[in-house]
Amino acid sequence: MSNKIKGKKFQVDAAGKAVGRVATEISVFLMGKNEPDYAPHVDKNNRVRVLHAGQVYFSGKKIQQKVYRHHSMHPGGLKEKPAKEVMAAEPEKAIILAVSKMLPKNKMRELRLQRISFK
Repeated sequence: MSNKIKGKKFQVDAAGKAVGRVATEISVFLMGKNEPDYAPHVDKNNRVRVLHAGQVYFSGKKIQQKVYRHHSMHPGGLKEKPAKEVMAAEPEKAIILAVSKMLPKNKMRELRLQRISFK
């Protein structure tokens, strides 16, 4: 007998929505918080397909002021990329980074992020 939970598939239309609003919707579906039998330690194996990811926007002045940062852990290794560049090159990455920060910081985080697909 298998203990695998058969997950559900959800679609999110991102056209004309703010990045944070879309990310919130996606993270709730990935964690299974929209279901009555939610348990934080159980991975529901839900998948989310995001439609029209290129049509999301940042509210306010975030498109000019927001900066995505990561560090290579070497001296002088701070890498910065403005939100304007990220949105122009790959808006999917902005959504994934926002969802990543909304998910619990545990072993299931990467598995859940892999279940996001874009069309």
